[in-house]
Amino acid sequence: MDNMIGADQILQKRKTFMFPCTSHFYKQPPQMVRGHMQYLYDEKDTPYVDFFAGVSVVACGHCNEHITRETVKQVETLQHTSTIYLTQPMVDLAERLARILPGDLKRTFFCNSGSEANEGALLAARLHTNKRDFIALDFGLHGRTSLTMSVTGIPMWRTDPYLEKNTHFIPRPFDGGMTLDEAAEKSLQALRQVLAEKGDTIAAMIVEPIQGNGGIIVPARHYFQEVHALLKQHNVLLIADEIQTGFGRTGAMFAMEHFGVVPDILSMAKALGNGTPIGCFSTTDAIANSFNRPSASTFGGNPVSSVTAMAVLDYIEQEKLVRRSHKLGQLLKDGLLELKHKYNFITDVRGMGLMVGMEILGDAPQRGAEAVDMIIECMKNRGFIIGKNGVNRNVLAFQPPLVIHESNIRRMLSALEDVCTGGHAWLYEASPAK
Repeated sequence: MDNMIGADQILQKRKTFMFPCTSHFYKQPPQMVRGHMQYLYDEKDTPYVDFFAGVSVVACGHCNEHITRETVKQVETLQHTSTIYLTQPMVDLAERLARILPGDLKRTFFCNSGSEANEGALLAARLHTNKRDFIALDFGLHGRTSLTMSVTGIPMWRTDPYLEKNTHFIPRPFDGGMTLDEAAEKSLQALRQVLAEKGDTIAAMIVEPIQGNGGIIVPARHYFQEVHALLKQHNVLLIADEIQTGFGRTGAMFAMEHFGVVPDILSMAKALGNGTPIGCFSTTDAIANSFNRPSASTFGGNPVSSVTAMAVLDYIEQEKLVRRSHKLGQLLKDGLLELKHKYNFITDVRGMGLMVGMEILGDAPQRGAEAVDMIIECMKNRGFIIGKNGVNRNVLAFQPPLVIHESNIRRMLSALEDVCTGGHAWLYEASPAK
């Protein structure tokens, strides 16, 4: 590209023309100019193995030619008409989703993003139950619209000072000082109390099967089964936010499959478009039929996004990416656990499939966040893009494209060990060996 301005000028333009709320990783961020499958390249053509996938988006890889070929064909044919005209890609995608969704989830409403998908799911629950309130878990993340921010439990993402007061938060089924079973029971007890006191006002409970931004939190296997049973007793719907976890990320097509639960409404986005904006929520005939007042999404389900999404589903099936995620995720997690056994400052490794988090200094999270920033900077300098999340931003997030190779994982683990034992170990105030 002859017109590349470089990272410094991009940073200056961001400061001048964009809102200050828009942040970035790294003290010395590169300018990313192209990508191919599991690789990103900067303006100097330096390759990086991407272990974050644009926050769990490009599951099928950057600029996957099998997908982009179909996208380009559609761009050159018909890009947009909106839902008020008949186009085939949208209904074909809805039919395709009905075949892979769990249980009797069948009807789909298309939109542009995960926030919109969750907003619509919450509205559908209100319309079906004729109740207003919601239950949400502490430290969940569901979007940046007013309603989805109201059910978000991470303080840093609750930006609006005038959020709705109709959400009842309960402890998430995770507490560093408890076993998973103990934490699950603490959460369930709080749920029982809320339902006993407010059950006749609550439309739905919204959950991430695995909390992503909250630190990649996996509950006990029985937790969601008990949640669903309690909700049914009070005619409260269960909404599964699968925006980060859907489409093979966790080693199952949808993460709720791990827990043996079919939610009443399931929201999707991110990986479904592999970088093309798309979101949707799906539900049963009965719940969908309650959403019968006029509604639309101007760009929702447009031909380009729909064709791209079908190509994504084709590629996931043909390349067996769900099985691949399970297999390579175990390799990744085992490797991170080996590092945990060696280094005191690694306090936890958790996750499923290719969605794994490594917590740093859980007992001193502020210093852990500083260490995480240092680690991802050092890993970037070694050619690996690692994410970060967690309530205190002290969790390294490994969510690579599902097309990642075994050799990429082994090389990353070796580089990460070098960083852990390198000259910056003084930051951790921990002995290198346990």
